[in-house]
Amino acid sequence: MSVARFWRKQPQRYNLTGTCCETCGAVFFPPRSFCPECRRDGRIVDHDFAGTGTVVTFTVIRTASEAFEHLTPYVLAIVELDEGPRLTSQIVCSPDEAYIGMPVKKVFRKLGSDGEAGPLYYGTKFVPAR
Repeated sequence: MSVARFWRKQPQRYNLTGTCCETCGAVFFPPRSFCPECRRDGRIVDHDFAGTGTVVTFTVIRTASEAFEHLTPYVLAIVELDEGPRLTSQIVCSPDEAYIGMPVKKVFRKLGSDGEAGPLYYGTKFVPAR
């Protein structure tokens, strides 16, 4: 399998896709293969998240590794999706704009690349929902 095909097969990276237990209604991100509450009785199905949520906490990265130093300073936050799960993501905004409780929405952005001539990697980041 080629590298590009491998990344296309990562739905949670590109589409913010997780899973849902149809038995109890619990939602999971990243996806799970079984429900920790229902165990074998749970019926797990794919779930596409709306992509809206709230900043639970955040930090401003001012000194980053070589791969991310061109982005500094940037905001890294824990976002609670409206459906419940929490995930860590970059918030695309000025560090001065970020605050706890800020409503955010998902966007599709470049995450990085393999060198100057290598492939680009894309995925989900968040922006303030104004």
